[in-house]
Amino acid sequence: QPPGMGTYAYAASKAGVHHLTRMLAGELGPRRITVNAIAPGPFMSKMMKGTLEAAGDAVAKSTALGRIGTPEDMAGSALFFASRAGAFCTGSVLVVDGGITALARSKM
Repeated sequence: QPPGMGTYAYAASKAGVHHLTRMLAGELGPRRITVNAIAPGPFMSKMMKGTLEAAGDAVAKSTALGRIGTPEDMAGSALFFASRAGAFCTGSVLVVDGGITALARSKM
């Protein structure tokens, strides 16, 4: 089932991953090990396939950038954390959602 109303286990698991990221960063930081997470928005995936096939245009319009994410968008985020550029980042959750989160907060 795609994420949405009624997918409480999915939402709880995401919150758990975010908290685990912060906890592991604190635990492993003294060993100079960084721990970060990427929180993707709408990208084509097995989970999102049905939603995007049925309402892809509406989902794209719900992002500030007006499109669905691409593999290149995700790769750039992962490369940042894996490279020297992200060496001082730990405990971070990078939201890569085309601005859906920003738009949702601005409508509150």
